[in-house]
Amino acid sequence: MVLLVLVALLFCTGCTGRTSSQTVSAQTVENPAGSQTPAVPEQTGNPKVYFTSDISPAGLMAVYTALARQPSGRVAVKISTGEPPNSNYLRPALIGNLVQSINGTFVESNTAYGGRRASAAFHKQVARDHGFTGIAEVDILDENGSISLPVRGGTRLRENFVGAHFSNYDYYVVLSHFKGHQMAGFGGAIKNISIGIASSEGKMWIHTGGNSRTSMRGGEQDAFLDSMAEAGKSVVDSLNGNILYINVMNRLSVDCDCNGNPSAPDMHDIGILSSLDPVALDQACVDLVYSAPDGRSLIQRIEIRNGRRTLDHGAAIGLGSKTYELIRL
Repeated sequence: MVLLVLVALLFCTGCTGRTSSQTVSAQTVENPAGSQTPAVPEQTGNPKVYFTSDISPAGLMAVYTALARQPSGRVAVKISTGEPPNSNYLRPALIGNLVQSINGTFVESNTAYGGRRASAAFHKQVARDHGFTGIAEVDILDENGSISLPVRGGTRLRENFVGAHFSNYDYYVVLSHFKGHQMAGFGGAIKNISIGIASSEGKMWIHTGGNSRTSMRGGEQDAFLDSMAEAGKSVVDSLNGNILYINVMNRLSVDCDCNGNPSAPDMHDIGILSSLDPVALDQACVDLVYSAPDGRSLIQRIEIRNGRRTLDHGAAIGLGSKTYELIRL
């Protein structure tokens, strides 16, 4: 019954073409299959997550505006440039207006697994090929190596290695394509501020749970999932509130944008969400996948990889809250 109420709240108003400001609290209940879905609101004061089903430049601007933040100084827009030839990265036509309105610079870090984005020169070429340089400047954060950020309250990591250019920016707008992931189960805001901002050596450090900065091998799955949350927290702590998060839920493949030939999406696009809390935002996206009538493949990918552990650990160490208010724009 709760699941039916949720689906009605999230989707039916869009079917009639009306605009609503319905609020949903992500207090969770168990459905018969044992998956977590949001319940009808019973409390207030939780982090706000803004939602629109309008996947367009206007929809993107709407969820950004709802956050009521005005980034100043040097503004970094963290994206994934997408592994060639066919990844599902966020297209410049969708994000260009927002990026230019905040005078943002696209930032990314090199990969640790090879591919076309493993060095700054080739990575910049991919950014050009994918149309990002036609919108704004592109900065490869670890082009000149790494710096270390302290991890406070972690159980796996004591430090996190990010690109040396990370500290050149005053504010970060984290613009993520929410999708599945071959190792993490899913990728959203937390993955984008951890693996995404980590330098090449930092990526290896996270993947191995803090055991190696020179190899991806030998990492334990749960240690990797915990380390993503801990690395993300080091980034958030260092920025002292000068960060916001937007997730776009389209082209919902079970594979990541780091895969140049991902599996074709087999579920419908859902919308765009924003928040000042990365755990709340990713939790809301996961809840929407579990509520979708055609989300089975992505749900299986999340569960096979124990992906929700990252949310649990993020909440446990103070990265954010798994309970939130979902506000439909």
